[in-house]
Amino acid sequence: MPQGAEVIPIGIVRSPYKTRNDAPRQGKIDPVMSTIEVFPEYEPGLAGISEYNRIVILSWFDQSRRDLLWVDKPGRGFSRGVFATRSPDRPNPIGLTTVDLVGQKGRILHVRGLDALDGTPVLDIKPLVSDTDWDTEGA
Repeated sequence: MPQGAEVIPIGIVRSPYKTRNDAPRQGKIDPVMSTIEVFPEYEPGLAGISEYNRIVILSWFDQSRRDLLWVDKPGRGFSRGVFATRSPDRPNPIGLTTVDLVGQKGRILHVRGLDALDGTPVLDIKPLVSDTDWDTEGA
């Protein structure tokens, strides 16, 4: 990838989580409803998304620290390299969350289980295809 590669958000998260302290460590812990507003120019890309019950959201954790390579594991008393954790604080703070797609109204997706803060940029949306997306042997 060339230096200075650019990623352009396709939408924005609307959630009840206003600060990092509001958000759960994982979206499944507190599966609240949120919406994803896809920007108008990307709405055609949503064609067919309502055929799926679960989707994968890639987001940019814009309020995360990008200078950490070691992370303290809360309640566990030890540190790990950031790439061995699911911490939002990382050199490229890309969020990867599988959510339930509850509904769609135009360019608005209603989802459950998204752990992103209100205003978080959305980078991509993909359907979850269970028979090809997950390696159950490695889990």
